[in-house]
Amino acid sequence: MNLFELTRKLIDIPSVSGEEQEVGRFLASRLEGLGYRVEAQEVEAGRANVLATTGATPRVVLSTHMDTVPPFIPSAEDETHIRGRGSCDAKGIIAAQIAAAERLRAEGVEGVGLLFTVDEELGSLGARAANSHALARGCEYLVNGEPTDNRLAVGSKGSLRLRLSTRGRAAHSAYPERGESAIEKMLDVLGSVRACVWPRDEFFGETTCNIGTVNGGTRPNVIPAEAQAELQIRLVTPSAVVKKILEAAVAGRARVEYLSAAEPVRMHAVEGFEREVVRFTTDIPYLANWGAPLLVGPGSILDAHTDGERVSKRELEEAAALYARLARTLLAGGGRG
Repeated sequence: MNLFELTRKLIDIPSVSGEEQEVGRFLASRLEGLGYRVEAQEVEAGRANVLATTGATPRVVLSTHMDTVPPFIPSAEDETHIRGRGSCDAKGIIAAQIAAAERLRAEGVEGVGLLFTVDEELGSLGARAANSHALARGCEYLVNGEPTDNRLAVGSKGSLRLRLSTRGRAAHSAYPERGESAIEKMLDVLGSVRACVWPRDEFFGETTCNIGTVNGGTRPNVIPAEAQAELQIRLVTPSAVVKKILEAAVAGRARVEYLSAAEPVRMHAVEGFEREVVRFTTDIPYLANWGAPLLVGPGSILDAHTDGERVSKRELEEAAALYARLARTLLAGGGRG
């Protein structure tokens, strides 16, 4: 298979979270054509995970996600890089994992499967559904793909997503004393959140809090009756610790709605692979039934989610070889280091 051609074909199929149907069908057809047993595991109407096996129960599963953040950006390439939405997060990874699986199959290696999920960029609905699959019980290792510069991540931060809501009373802006500004209430709450002292962990590093969206009001000449803000906190401790700090800062002045929580994860370490700890979270917390987790992939997380998203061709080729070498090592005993 042509690794670069497959990467570009995947990029050129738009698959923003919620719209993964076409890329899933493409992958299922491509894998069936290569001789895999393919299952489309429905997650929601029009959204399905893709699971491919050789017939043997997979002991090692190579996995990543099919969805991307918006907006869609078509593929392009030059001598050194492939560009476009999903090039490193994570369509180049899909191509590298398929290339690795093909290499292993050609060598007669059994027990390696492929799992491609939906919705990783939002709530990991695909991973949650895959975790209950019957094949999970027989799997020993899950090798998840995210852009780590081809270094084996031995830890990843957790993630807490939440929404704050405040309510006021609408009034004409010329008579502010007749209303209550929900936006001003929200600004006060967010000021307290920004002043929080968050936990630090020697292994995972600093807790970080991003105020991602702030919305409210209808027009500048109306005192706003409602306001909302969505936050994402990167966790280095159990989420309960951060929730307690957050709720003390809010002090009942806003409604707190938790949207998702993934705890920090320590992952399987293998001798002979360069290692790091990453700040982002992945599908791994929701795939606990698939065995010991590992995390590695080509490309830089600093390029992911940007207008200039890219992955180097050299790293893609290295990743295909790395995934194959890692699977062999795991099947031979795990090589914990």
